[in-house]
Amino acid sequence: MGFFEKLSEGLKKTRDSLVYGLRGEKPDEEFYEELEERLILADAGAETALALVGELRNEVERNLVTDSEGALELFKKICADKLRAEDELDFSGSPTVLMLIGVNGAGKTTTTGKLANLYTKLGKKLVIAAADTFRAAAAEQLRVWAERAGVDMIEGANDPAAVVFDAVSSAKRRGADIVIADTAGRLHNKKNLMDELARMTRIVKKASETAEVRTLLVLDAVTGRNAVNQAREFAKGAGVDGIVLTKLDGSAKGGAVLSIKEELGIPVRFIGVGEGIDDLDLFDAGQFSEAMFG
Repeated sequence: MGFFEKLSEGLKKTRDSLVYGLRGEKPDEEFYEELEERLILADAGAETALALVGELRNEVERNLVTDSEGALELFKKICADKLRAEDELDFSGSPTVLMLIGVNGAGKTTTTGKLANLYTKLGKKLVIAAADTFRAAAAEQLRVWAERAGVDMIEGANDPAAVVFDAVSSAKRRGADIVIADTAGRLHNKKNLMDELARMTRIVKKASETAEVRTLLVLDAVTGRNAVNQAREFAKGAGVDGIVLTKLDGSAKGGAVLSIKEELGIPVRFIGVGEGIDDLDLFDAGQFSEAMFG
């Protein structure tokens, strides 16, 4: 099964909750109210649902659409346009450090391994930093992923900033393109942990003046609106260059993706649809919208 097929299967619950029973109806007031309500139930959020349905009303009128099939096709395009990032993730650093952050259980360690596998296949040379020095067996788990992806891993004592420093220094010596740092789970309101994150970011420049940090927030799709709230708070405390949305397989809360982009302006960069090493890929807005409404 290809990635799109897995994505489509993973979003089946979301798709069913959004479009089941709406096809065959006229795009009248009842249709719009029902779609709006379903978007809210799929965790798109009231503000986002109102804005999207309002835009759909205008497009239906402008294009003289008289059936729900045509209206939903328009809606699919509207959502794809909204989800599309204004720019690509910047890899201009030498090396570029992808700092993975998020709460416990979001899937940072497995995402680190899958990202390493993805970029290795794209011809990039990588180093992984085992910067989660708090969770028992985190480095051991990450080592398994590093071996599966065929990349080198740097680990150390109890200082995550030191691990990041060593990883960036190693990447510079080896001419690696990317360092992926798996950091400990943290809450945005824990000042000491957020300070630690800032310290890791600062120390990257000490290891290599040409290095650049890109912060990726890993979110669990199953948590729905809570994922949106996490993104909002982390963006305030750390600055976020993009979202990695994990565990999209089987969630009925796919509407949260719309909310993250519409309310916060943070693009989703990667999505995960399963536990396999190839079950994470670059986010494609058109593909996602097709899987969610198609």
